[in-house]
This record gives sequence, structure tokens and C-alpha cells, in this order.
Amino acid sequence: MTARIDVVSIFPDYLAPLDLSLVGKARQRGLVDIAVHDLRAWTSDRHRTVDDTPFGGGAGMVMRPDVWGQALDAVLDPGGGARPSGRVLLVPTPAGEPFTQRIAEELAGVLADGGQIAVACGRYEGIDSRVTEHYAAHQDVQVREVSIGDYVLNGGEVAALVVIEAVVRLLPGVLGNAASVVEESHGADGLLEHPSYTQPPVWRGLEVPEILRSGDHGRIADWRRERAVERTARVRPDLLAAHPATVRAARKGDAEVLADLAAATFRLACPPDMSEEDMAAYVREHLTLERFRGYLRDKHRWLLLAEVAGAVVGYTMSIAGEPVDPEIAAAVPTRPTAELSKFYVRAALHRSGAASALMDATLATARERGLPGIWLGVHGQNERAKRFYRKHGFARLGGRTFTVGSRRESDDVMYRTL
Repeated sequence: MTARIDVVSIFPDYLAPLDLSLVGKARQRGLVDIAVHDLRAWTSDRHRTVDDTPFGGGAGMVMRPDVWGQALDAVLDPGGGARPSGRVLLVPTPAGEPFTQRIAEELAGVLADGGQIAVACGRYEGIDSRVTEHYAAHQDVQVREVSIGDYVLNGGEVAALVVIEAVVRLLPGVLGNAASVVEESHGADGLLEHPSYTQPPVWRGLEVPEILRSGDHGRIADWRRERAVERTARVRPDLLAAHPATVRAARKGDAEVLADLAAATFRLACPPDMSEEDMAAYVREHLTLERFRGYLRDKHRWLLLAEVAGAVVGYTMSIAGEPVDPEIAAAVPTRPTAELSKFYVRAALHRSGAASALMDATLATARERGLPGIWLGVHGQNERAKRFYRKHGFARLGGRTFTVGSRRESDDVMYRTL
């Protein structure tokens, strides 16, 4: 049985776009049967009246239940019986549940099994509430009232177009590349989609990221996943609630992702007036792929990675041993000790809980190694980072200087007893 969608409206011409693009092609190919009906065909007076004044008073008009009842009885039972795979009465309304990709998938499942969706496009102040109450009482009709956003339209036709396109494109055979459904925003993983690029490689001075031209499909997949998580954190952080951060020990094969992450996040620890040249010089000296391969082989170091939705978003590197600087060594109150040498999380994920999870795991690992304390250096101007460290039990011991490119910089040295 072919999937069927019926749309009832007082403005059937409004639904003409259903003949266009992928939905129109799906109709032509027989993948879905979409019929549009004029509600006024079920009126009985010469004025073809579909509305009346509301009981209890108030502005506007309400659409009559008797007219809607006759129309929906006709379209929901066109063959004299219930469709075996289910029937859905869908009512677009600002008072409905938010329409999401999950609902689109559920409705597509109804259609894919040969079911039917009837869309009731209300106007004015809406449809008499007894209509949905009546059909909700029918065991073989599922009523779904949905909203496409927190705003009000003149009628349900625009929302109907949105819902139908979102649903039909999920039906088997409608999209040429089925992978498009998997990789897009609000897909199975609940993330926004990664940025996309095409020819030319340089446009108005803006270049396509080098990694996308590298041919390294593993790194490209990682990059896309990281950008998807980053974009979701920046634009729709609420979606990350389903993806709490997890922390694990870095492995030999993580050197490449660590180097990429370190190069991208190092600037977060630098003062705003530091030049790109000086930052690049530090990255070339300390944060290269070969450096991280060496760090991972060093038995005195341990590196942890924070992941959100499968993407690496932060890392720490700790080094067991006494401070090289004698002033710091003299100030550290307990022995043995370790340095929390690097602690970075992508800026878009700073409020996601990833940093706290990473810090908790770092301190727990230090305790497991029998260390009574751990110290770190943070740039004196980085007040945001110092607030974070104080929140996690670090206190200032003193200061130190270090070199970044051609500049001498000063750190606050902070310590945490474990």
C-alpha cells in the first residue's frame, strides 16, 4: 500500500509547492500519494461557511467542528476502513509540541509502512478543540498537534509544507544519497551538521580548510565530527545535554588528534596582544606531531582526552617530578609532586562540563599515582582560567617567567593539595 498524505485547507493553492523539488519527484515516482482538499467542499450553506464566533466571547473566529468532522471522516477513511499501518491526524498549531527531527522520523515510519497522515490546516483562531478530542478517542487514529516554532502564522499551510518536506525526504528512495540523512543536522546523533565547502578552493580570500583537501579520510571524519560538536555547543548547547563529556587516557594513536587540538587551542592561553608569529613559533617548537608522539612515550607523563559525542574536545598533560625552577620547588609544600603542564578545552565547549570532567579525571589520576599535590602555571592575565583553577582547589604559590616566540611572559604558579 502506497504511503498517503492528505492535506485539508481553505487555501488548497497554497500547497502548490508540493509539486516541486524532491517532494514533487517523489509523487511522480509513486513513492508517496499526496492529495490536497478544499475544506469548503464539505460546507452545506451557500456562503460555504467554515467558521463562527467563539463561545465565551473574544476576538477572531473559530473553525467549525461539523465542517472539519465531515472533511476528516472522508479523508481518513477513503476506502471504507482503517489503513492497516495506522493513521495520523496532524494539526499544525502554535500550541502544539515542538516539531523535531525525531517526530519527522516517527511520521516517516508510519508512511514507510503504508500508513496515512492527514494534515488539518487551521486558520483564524484555530479549529474547534472538539475535533482533536473526537479523533484522539479513536484507537486507530493518532492525533499529533505540532508547532514549527514559537511564533504565530496566519494559518497551518506553511507549517504543513515544512512538516511534509521533512517527512517525505526520509522515505526510502526519495534522496539520491541515503547517507545525507545520516550526516545532516539533527540526525541520529542529535548534533548540528559540520560546515561544508566546495569549489573553488579559495574564494574572496577565504580558503577551504587544508584537511578537507588532504585525502586523509580518517582525519577528515574526525575534523567533521569535531566541527559538528563545536557548532552545536556554540549555537545549540541544549542539544549537548544528551552527550555528557567522557574522559579517557590518551593512546599512541592519538598523537595526531592531540597535535591538531593543541595547535587550535594554544591561543586560548595567550594574552590578546601576542602576535600570530610568536604563537606559531611556540606551536612549532612544543606542539608538533613528533612532540606528542614523544610525550606519549614518556613514562613520566600522562595525557588525558575529553570527548563529547565521539569528538575530542580537550586534553591535559601532567608530568611527574620536581619543578625545574628552584623558586617553585622551594614553594611547593609537599613531595613528590607533578606539574599539570597543559590543560586545554575548545572555547565553544567551555560551558559544556568537559573542562570540569577533565580536571576531575586529572586529579584522580594524580591521586592514583600516589602524588600528594600538583602544580600548574597560568598566564598572569588569564583571569578566566585562574577562576576555573581556584574553583577546583588551586591556590597561588608565586610566579615564573617563560618564553613564547620572541616574548618573555609571566605565569602565576598555582598548587593543589591532593
